[in-house]
Amino acid sequence: EVQLVESGGGLVQPGGSLRLSCAATGFTFRDYSMTWVRQAPGKGLEWVSIISWDGVSTYYAESVKGRFTISRDNAKNTLYLQMNSLKSEDTAVYYCAKTFSSGVGSIAVDWGQGTQVTASS
Repeated sequence: EVQLVESGGGLVQPGGSLRLSCAATGFTFRDYSMTWVRQAPGKGLEWVSIISWDGVSTYYAESVKGRFTISRDNAKNTLYLQMNSLKSEDTAVYYCAKTFSSGVGSIAVDWGQGTQVTASS
């Protein structure tokens, strides 16, 4: 059974940092791209970042570019999102998802339960 468990969220003041983790089990982690998606209160889902199977290629939403860094450790079956210079607008539930990628596009499946990030003073 595919399982993705996010952790590392919490309350932080604007300008602070958090590091999210996503522990993956039930599939061959190294075979898949991985995605971070978030949902702010009262908002729809927003794509945040994606990383290729080998960690070589990374892409970010313009709203987080330069502040967030996605990475992965395939030996530990773990995905990370380093979040720096957090803004109140970053407040959301953050989800990781197993992702099928091709030259045409990507499809995120098998989402985790999410972890709450709150950037507020």
